[in-house]
Amino acid sequence: MKRPTPPLLVALLLCGAVQAAAQVGEALSLKLNMLLIKTVKVDGKATEQLLPSPSSVNPGDVLSQVVSVQNTSAKTMRDLPVQLPVPKNTFYLAPEKGLDSARTLYSIDGGKTYAPAPLKKTITVTENGKSVQKEVEVKPSEYTTVRWIVSEVSPGATLKLGYRIQVK
Repeated sequence: MKRPTPPLLVALLLCGAVQAAAQVGEALSLKLNMLLIKTVKVDGKATEQLLPSPSSVNPGDVLSQVVSVQNTSAKTMRDLPVQLPVPKNTFYLAPEKGLDSARTLYSIDGGKTYAPAPLKKTITVTENGKSVQKEVEVKPSEYTTVRWIVSEVSPGATLKLGYRIQVK
């Protein structure tokens, strides 16, 4: 049975992400938008409808998290890291379409280490009665933090970075 996520939890999801992104620097204006993604039929075709600032969400709902990054300084900023954690009670699905203006790195350890996708990890399995270590690809649903490295942001310019998550 689906249980709606209370509005307070939705607010906490937003606050945690904004707080982490705000650590990027004072010369930036950061704004996080969370949109609920619903699929509706329009003229018989499945179409995405984006609903801003949902007051509640249900398990299985898909959300788009997009952070707008504006350079408020008078200087061009280069090699700018912007990171956004995957909120608790959700899992990462995919990058937001059309927002690939930066190099994207992922973390599976809460932001301690980052690497480009696909990430790999070493696991121990038993084969023929012996423990063997194998390298396997990490599923995107295991990502805990996303970091973008923006090569350049001109004074006054704004760019958007984002990804989709699903409520557990």
